[in-house]
Amino acid sequence: MIKTNTAAITFCLLGALPVAASAQPSSPTTNQGDREFSISGTGNSDQSFNTGSFGVTGDLGWYLSNSMAFGIRQSINYADIRGENFRNDFWNGSTRAYLNHHFSGDRARPFIGASVGGIYGDGINDSGFAGLETGVKYYVLTNTYFLARVEYQFLFSSTSDVADAFQDDGVWAFTVGLGYNF
Repeated sequence: MIKTNTAAITFCLLGALPVAASAQPSSPTTNQGDREFSISGTGNSDQSFNTGSFGVTGDLGWYLSNSMAFGIRQSINYADIRGENFRNDFWNGSTRAYLNHHFSGDRARPFIGASVGGIYGDGINDSGFAGLETGVKYYVLTNTYFLARVEYQFLFSSTSDVADAFQDDGVWAFTVGLGYNF
């Protein structure tokens, strides 16, 4: 039953993508002073839905020029972990500032950038990080886009750890979501 419903929903969503992509003929543009908001999520579960995790990330940005955006990003993650002699729920999050340069394109606008912030919560060591990111925004309407982003975050606990963090400690963060320019 669940597999059938998941397959039906997936086919409906995939079938709607070409319609949404062809619905808007004009090319997207961003101008100095424009803002952007995006929301994305992630999740997983074991096959019986006894353990799993999910996360949500929201971005709010401002265009400093037609191609440069500065913003704030907040992520919140939850994990319900069960195992032999172990059961616990974990909450954690990260808050960061970002600066991204967007390359010109028709509907697909690739970007590169950097971020700096902090990671905190249950089951992790609270730490700062600085990182690099890249991704693409694919506009399905003039102001609405699908977002795919990958970040590599170098972790550090104090300013003396920063040099070692670039060599030893780091994590990958992947994001897929939807966004809107306004």
